Amino acid sequence: MGSRLTLANMSITEAIAAARRDYTQAGLSEEDLTASPFELFQRWYDEAATLIEPNAMVLATTSADGQPSARMVLLKGLSADGFVFFTNQGSRKGQDLATNPRAALLFPWHPLERQVRIEGPVEALSETEVAAYFATRPRGAQLGAWASHQSRPVSGRAELETAFTEAEDMFLDAEVTVPPEWGGYRVRPEMVEFWQGRTSRMHDRLVYERDGDAWRTQRLAP
Repeated sequence: MGSRLTLANMSITEAIAAARRDYTQAGLSEEDLTASPFELFQRWYDEAATLIEPNAMVLATTSADGQPSARMVLLKGLSADGFVFFTNQGSRKGQDLATNPRAALLFPWHPLERQVRIEGPVEALSETEVAAYFATRPRGAQLGAWASHQSRPVSGRAELETAFTEAEDMFLDAEVTVPPEWGGYRVRPEMVEFWQGRTSRMHDRLVYERDGDAWRTQRLAP
């Protein structure tokens, strides 16, 4: 028998190094660009609608001492003002944004061989905006927002389940109100990059950068 490696006898390092695919589905040209990145994002989002949770995005923040962290959150609003998400403001991301109100977002639409990257300052939403969205959440998710003090240590699953039961009892036969720590944020983009995979790793990267009230665009090398 020869010594050729197969996935069955590769080490994990070898398997990772060997994992690759060529991207051939589409291209992105300057002619595809719209007046603002929001229009192109809406087009791409519509094309991603059949994917599992197309609104799932990586949110990257930085602490006061410069430690970055990233996690998946869900996009819950989009307008010309920016990209909206909701969370517990006492969480790690909330604490990061309180001291360094800037963030980066990434939409990883792998089946379409696409990514969208966004960077910009972050602002907290008003209580009215937060309450309006909270009212649309399923009751279980509303109760979960009361039960979980996000990012804080717990003794085990039983503690969380007890807290959820206590929240159910608190709002028995009543509407669930917005927890004091729960809120929302808007990322106001200064940069939006549309990335389309291409063959031979010659990917298309077209970037919008805010220039006052307008947007300028450029292509980046892959």
